[in-house]
Amino acid sequence: MMWKTLKALLPAVPSVSGREQNIAALLREMMTPLSDNVTSDALGNLICYKKGTKKDAPRVMLAAHMDEIGFIVTFIEENGFLRVAPMGGVALPAAAFSEVVFENGTRGVFVPEEGDKPEDKPRFEKCYIDVGAASGKEAARRVRVGDTCAVLPRLTRLSAHRVAGRPLDDRAGCACLVEIARALTAPQNDMYYVFSAQEEVGARGARPAAFAVEPDVALVFDVTATGDTPGAVPMAVKLGGGVAVKIKDRSVICHQGLVEELLTKAQECAIPVQSEILRAGGTDAASVQMTGRGARVGALSIPTRYIHTGVETLDLRDMRAAVDLALAYLGGKQ
Repeated sequence: MMWKTLKALLPAVPSVSGREQNIAALLREMMTPLSDNVTSDALGNLICYKKGTKKDAPRVMLAAHMDEIGFIVTFIEENGFLRVAPMGGVALPAAAFSEVVFENGTRGVFVPEEGDKPEDKPRFEKCYIDVGAASGKEAARRVRVGDTCAVLPRLTRLSAHRVAGRPLDDRAGCACLVEIARALTAPQNDMYYVFSAQEEVGARGARPAAFAVEPDVALVFDVTATGDTPGAVPMAVKLGGGVAVKIKDRSVICHQGLVEELLTKAQECAIPVQSEILRAGGTDAASVQMTGRGARVGALSIPTRYIHTGVETLDLRDMRAAVDLALAYLGGKQ
């Protein structure tokens, strides 16, 4: 089921930060039968509410961002090539010589200028997109300045449990929320499943969503780096080691009591778990933690290799562990 859910969340059209309507529509279709109310706010967040059975129980928010990194067209040259700027943390060496797709289905290739190869650390002003147009007028009939695109989505099984592709950041987290909602049919708590917008450009969407929900407790689902590849920065997270309970990253220090509760629950239920301290990067957790009156915020991270490339790699069992731990913590059936 996890494989099918994840694969279903990789549609052929992109949902770059600020242009999340395609994935939001798909998630709305999935979540409507599982929710009592589904709404979207001005920033594009999708908020799915499920009423709890217990009176005065803490209000719980589960969040995962639905946007992905990509490119935005800034200029169309007379020869038909497109100049672009990054939307989010695009790694140029990883993106170079990749096939891209626009929201309207137009295909192209992202390439550095001749003599500016990936090993030469290309700059965005020295890269362009070729959509096969012979002139600027022809290109302008296919795309406009302001249109966005992303590296073509894909998902490949590497083994029984490990998969590679993009954008697993953070469709993996979105898949976890869908699976939790499917299992948690009668939650004790009032549940708010938030699929946030614009996380990749500054965790913007989570702020107004948290302001509207006013959660008492929040769990943020996102990917995290690993320390198990050649030359990796030492880190106590590896693929297949279980869900990673975040302790801190560059932007957040998670609620200590919540961290301990999650680790204890994992031990009690024999759920594989790891402890995450990420030296760089961040998630929506900080935005949720510091909005309004604040909340007890934790994060369940999915170990992922090669983040922000076309071959992001994770273990489906770690995703399952994230779902199981959330269900165990919330009193649902695993």
